This record gives sequence, structure tokens and C-alpha cells, in this order.
Amino acid sequence: MTTQTFDQTLQKQKEREAARVNWLRAMTTVTFWRENPELALAAITLIALLAGWLGGSVTGVMPGWLVTVFAVIAFAAGGYSGMVEAIADARNRELNIDFLMLAAAFGAAAIGEWEEGALLLFLFTLSGALEEFAMDRTRKAIAGLIDLRPDTAHLRRDGELVEIAVEELQVGDVVLVRPGERLPVDGRVIGGNSSVDQSPVTGESVPVYKDKGDEVFSGTINGGGALEVKVTKLASESTLSKIIQLVQEAQEDAAPTQRLIDRFSQPYTLAVIGATLLAIVIPWIFIDEPFSATLYRAMTLLVVASPCALIISTPASILSAIAAAARGGVLFKGGVYLEKAAKLDILTFDKTGTLTYGRPVVTTVKPLNGYSSEDVLRIAAGAESLSEHPIARAILTAAKEAGVKAEEPDEFRSVAGHGLQAIYDRDDHREIIYIGNDKLFALEKMELSPAVSMIGQRLEANGKTAMLVVRRGTVENTLGDKFDWEVVGYLAVADTLRENAAETVAKLRSLGVKRMAMLTGDNRTVAESIAKQVGLEDADIYADLLPEDKVGIVQKLVKEGTVGMIGDGVNDAPALATAHIGIAMGAAGTDVALETADIVLMSDELNKLPFLIDLSRRAERIVRQNLIFAIGVMLTLVIFTILVPIFVSGFVMPLPLGVVGHEGSTLIVVMNGLRLLGLRPK
Repeated sequence: MTTQTFDQTLQKQKEREAARVNWLRAMTTVTFWRENPELALAAITLIALLAGWLGGSVTGVMPGWLVTVFAVIAFAAGGYSGMVEAIADARNRELNIDFLMLAAAFGAAAIGEWEEGALLLFLFTLSGALEEFAMDRTRKAIAGLIDLRPDTAHLRRDGELVEIAVEELQVGDVVLVRPGERLPVDGRVIGGNSSVDQSPVTGESVPVYKDKGDEVFSGTINGGGALEVKVTKLASESTLSKIIQLVQEAQEDAAPTQRLIDRFSQPYTLAVIGATLLAIVIPWIFIDEPFSATLYRAMTLLVVASPCALIISTPASILSAIAAAARGGVLFKGGVYLEKAAKLDILTFDKTGTLTYGRPVVTTVKPLNGYSSEDVLRIAAGAESLSEHPIARAILTAAKEAGVKAEEPDEFRSVAGHGLQAIYDRDDHREIIYIGNDKLFALEKMELSPAVSMIGQRLEANGKTAMLVVRRGTVENTLGDKFDWEVVGYLAVADTLRENAAETVAKLRSLGVKRMAMLTGDNRTVAESIAKQVGLEDADIYADLLPEDKVGIVQKLVKEGTVGMIGDGVNDAPALATAHIGIAMGAAGTDVALETADIVLMSDELNKLPFLIDLSRRAERIVRQNLIFAIGVMLTLVIFTILVPIFVSGFVMPLPLGVVGHEGSTLIVVMNGLRLLGLRPK
């Protein structure tokens, strides 16, 4: 190939690539306008307005008929959306602001001011396009959750791996999730281990390690290990699906402020139409004024008195706040709860599972009579190895971490409320291990020395559950002496405080939440110990409660202020439903929490609580700002249109200025509300 031929070939390749790029750009532009029809209509309106205005009023070079064509194009494009809405409302025997805008625009054209009418329609259409764009951003912030779930899953079937649609998965199926893939369903890990990024569902910032037996959720992102997951919920019933449904319902559930505005919008529209007619009739009858001037002023009044900014001010803020909260792992079930959360002045905490992890851990091992800590753990873990009690799991975990092997007993018996017995059949005797409280040993007529009892009392005083370990049978101690029974030592377990609980309480106080209460079924000693650790010493502490007792306390507090109840969403469901606002803690995958609570914290991160209160208060402030600003601008424009001309001879409120002020205020309140989209938990 010659150099010239090579250059020609290279040039043709460049031309083809440039043509391909230009075609892609053109298709992107077409797609943009197709997805934003309101913006396209606004652009057509502006182009026609400028062409007719420059060619007619400014230069005079354009024939009258062509100016009329551009005017018709501007009015048709600018008024299309409003006309569709107005006709739809008229069929329901309603009048709205779309009717007001159309009336004002055509009124301006009737008095020879078609440019002002076209400008009004352009700004009105542009405003509608930007409002739709703003709302679309809010909706997409949530609708993006739908894209988190893969369309297909890799299913193990008859020893082979097949790819099927997620909707076809059944409960009990086993799917393989490769490293880096999104989990297609809610399920339980039955093979493999990996760190999973749960932030799309729970808002947790740090990946969570998942091993055999752990739950995983649809839409979360697998880390570096492969997982085999057994499906526990259908795709339509997954946590992610419920989140999407809840947020969609929340967007449809208007806040009280919005409902109030909607209730008065129809009467207000009729009032504006009536005032406009009076503004035409009264001067015509009582004042010697050209009808064109009267009609001009009436059309200006029609424009400036329309409540566009007022109507959009609340939903723009509320929906933005709901979207920001959902992306931060907090679900509001409606705008009403967002407004209520801003007014919270009493917060009531469930202790177990909320302020604490709800999982007991061994905190103290106190060996006695020459036994070692390893001896205490070995004997206790063996005795507890057949038990399903949470305390048993805590002891077994402590033994495993200490490298101690447990010996499974031959027989096991639980003594309700007291402890347990584990029996070992030795070659020459039967050995019984007792683990429990003082009541267990009193029942077995074993008298404990005051010194031993004092150790247990001291542990209990520190808010721990103390359990004494005793061997009974032919027991030989370290000196070779044989006894019928002997104390081995104490084990103490406690429900550990969440690492951010104290910080959360401090943040809540800084936000101005002064009154707090703690509810628990534990004894008062344990409750007061936890309260001291978390910084709730001055709070109302209610201990030894049954679920119905919690409801009674919340009912009493509801009469004293706006109450928020924070619980785990299962045994606290009645109290959550009783409070003004029920807040479910750590509710990913918990159906009861998603159904009962008004606000759901999808992860176990308690620090989302200050975030939701701060967000709701910011939303309330922005709604108030928008309402004050919208009403202020509207009143100012009405005053300058109607009252100022009475006192200032010759003053006329320009219709273009009224249009810019009216539509400009609408855009400002929308942008002000959208600021909430950027908020994130700290």
C-alpha cells in the first residue's frame, strides 16, 4: 500500500468516525427533547416570540401576516400543556391556574400585547418544565432503587448453573452470587463468605461481613467472595421492593400543609377570576378610563394573583426531603410524618435492640476454688452446648474465642427462670453441672457462702446477669479432697451498648430534644446502668415492663407532647403504633417494622435518628420560607397592580414585570426546596 493510499484510507476512517459521533450526538439531542417535551415547547415558544418581536415590533421588516404566524406558533406551543390540563379540569368542573394563565395570555393578545402574552406562556411553560425536571430528579433518586436489583439470577438446578429471570425465583431456590455482583433476592447464606455493601438498602457506610446463616438483601453488592444464597422471599416481597413501594406511597401522601393549600386552591382560583372581572367592570362603570387600560390592568392582576409558587412550594420541599432520607437509609411513610418529626419534643427509647445490640455477651469470668478462667468457660460451654438460649450462645461464643473446647453432656434440662442442669455419665459416677441464679441452688438445697453470694450481688449491681457454675457428684478439688458439690466460678453476661448510642443522645440534646425516656423489660438495676452509660441519667426510666405496659406509658406521654417511640419493630409494635411517630430501628428485612412504624431506619445505625430529626426540621423551615416568600411576592405584585395606581397617578404595573415576578418566584421556591436533596447523614 502506497503512502497516498494509506493516507486516503486513514482520512476515510476519520470521516466515518466523525459521522458516527455526529449521529450519536444528534440521537442524544433527539432523546433529550423527547424526554423533556415541556422544555421543547418552551424553546419553540421562545424562538417564535423572538422571531416575531424582532421582525415586527423592533425592525418592522417582517410582513404582518408572518408576525401573526409566529404569534400563533408561540401561543400554540406555550399554551398546549396548560390547555390540556385546563380541559381535563373543566371536565371535572374545576378551574385551576392553567386556566388563569391561558386567560391572561389571550387577554393580553386581545388588547394588542401579544408579545406579553407569549412571554407569559413561555415563562409559564419553562416554569412547568423546570418543576417537572425538579420533581423528576426527586422521583429518580428513589426510582433508581429499582435498577439496583438485577434482572436475572444464576440458579443452581439439578447440579447445573442456569440463568433465569428474578421474577421466576421461588422460595427455597439456591442462587450463586459472584464477586462484585448485586444480590438478586432476599435470602440466607448457605455457602461461602464475603463482605456485602448494604448501603443501597440500609444506608450503612461500611460493608458487612456475611457468613453461613446470615441474611442478605436484594440490591446489595457482593464483595470479593462468592456466595450461595437460599431464597427466603419472592422478588415482589423483598425488602427492596417494599422500600420502593413505601417511598412511592409516601410521595402520594401529601403533608398537612399541602392538603390545606390544595383545599383552598379551587376557591382561590374562583376568587381571582371574580376579582379580575370586577377589575374590568368597576372602572368601566365608575371611572372614565380607556377600556384597553382597564383590561390591561385586569390581565396583569390575573397573572400576578395566580398562586403558582404557593402551590409548588410545599411538594418541592417535602418530596426532596423524602428522597434525601431514603438515600440515607431512612424511610418516611408520608409527608405527614416528616412534618410531625419536626415537632418531636419527647423521645422514648426501647432499650434492648435499640440502645443496646440486643445480644448478650460474656463480660466477666470469675473463677473460684482454684479453677482457672478456661476451666469455667470449658465447663459452662459444655453444659450450655445443647441449649438454644441467647445466653448459651454468648457462653459458647466466648469459649470459642478463648480456644476452649466444649464437651457435650449426656443429658440436659432447663429450669425455667432459674438456670439449667447438664448431666455427664462418667465411668464411676454421675456428674451434674448447674448454671444459674441463687434460686436454682436454693431449689437444690445447696447453701452458698456469704462471700460467694456477695460476688454475684456485686456483678448484678453493675447491671449484669450473674450465673454461678457448680459441679456436683464425686468432685475432687485441687488439693485432692472429695466433695459432693463445689463452686467453679461466676459468669456474667450483659447486653452491650451500641457504640454510637451515647453520641446519638448527645446529638439529640444539641438539636433541642430535652425530654427523653427509656422503656425496658429488664430490671431497674440493669436499666439504670445502661441509662448511665448512654447519658440518660436524667431521663424517665421505666423498667420491668411487659409490652402492654409500654403502651400505657406511651399513652400517658402522648398527652404531654409530640412523642416519638424508637423500637426494634417486633415486640415494640404496639407502642410504635400508639406514639405520634413510631420509628423502627434496624428494620432491614423485618416485615413487622416496615408495616407498623411511620419512619423506618433500615440499618442498625442509631445515628440516623438525629439525621431524620434535623432533616425534618430543615424541611419545615424551607416550606415556611417558601410559603412566606411566595405569598409575599404575590401580595407585592397585587398591591402594585391595584393599589399603587390609586395613589400614584399614571402608574401602570407592566405586564412583563408581573410575569417575570410571578414565574420567577415559582422557580425560586422550587430550587430552594431542591436543596434538601443534598443532605446526607453525618
